[in-house]
Amino acid sequence: MPKKEFIKYLDKNGNERLRVKIETIKGKLADIVFQYESFIDNKWREIVRYDCAHGYFHRDIINPKGNPQKTQIAIEDLKLASSYAEQDLKDRWEWYKERYITRLKNDK
Repeated sequence: MPKKEFIKYLDKNGNERLRVKIETIKGKLADIVFQYESFIDNKWREIVRYDCAHGYFHRDIINPKGNPQKTQIAIEDLKLASSYAEQDLKDRWEWYKERYITRLKNDK
């Protein structure tokens, strides 16, 4: 079961990143995690995660207290799910970050 983990930066300053974990079995995707993280107030914060935990593909939007809002996504093919997750996070990370910061300010 080869596992790969790597980081892709989404901005020029290295403050926005996409953490990717992929596991394959016999050359076929078996598990995926795509997680958007932002460096806010001198620490890395998880903001959005796509994964297959709990037996299905879903998105967790994580609030500043660490509680996820889970949304199931009806894509069963992990290759398609990977493409969907990566593209969504690349396209919408700024929007996810704005939402997170708004919630962070409201929680103070």
